[in-house]
Amino acid sequence: MPQQADQDPTMQTRPFHERVFVVQKHWASRLHYDFRLELGDALKSWVVPKGPSMDPAVRRMAIETEDHALAYSRFEGTIPQDRYGAGRVIIWDEGVWIPEGDPLAGYRNGHLAFTLKGGKMRGRWALIRMQTRRHEKHPPWLLIKMRDSHAHDEAHDPGTGQRPGMVLSGHSPRIQYGG
Repeated sequence: MPQQADQDPTMQTRPFHERVFVVQKHWASRLHYDFRLELGDALKSWVVPKGPSMDPAVRRMAIETEDHALAYSRFEGTIPQDRYGAGRVIIWDEGVWIPEGDPLAGYRNGHLAFTLKGGKMRGRWALIRMQTRRHEKHPPWLLIKMRDSHAHDEAHDPGTGQRPGMVLSGHSPRIQYGG
């Protein structure tokens, strides 16, 4: 039986055009950030090796990965060593995203423009798909902060290292890995 909206934090009442986004800091074989956007009935996901930057001049590589279930937007915990993606995961940022135009068409066309309303990431952003090379399994994208009142140049960008903490309260995992 599906979980009811009032029981699932990812389905809290929000305006129709707003969708969930989450950035999970993931200490796997290498530290990286998982950037996830609710699109349709799943979380579209990208691995951002260096983490997001608030500097519009900095383009961050974002490698598209497999979709995740919406409930995964609330995951913090440790993935066991014998599982894919083994390591600790925290929610580094979360909030809602508002697409500019049709988000499905933007995704299909490789140019997704949107506004983020998160604790750390705010303002206008874009994901731009680059041309896939033969040896690449997953399409590379660029995650770009657009110029707006939330942008900072690199000299004044506190960056991911300066804002390392969890956005959820407490230091213990909210959900244990179960699958």
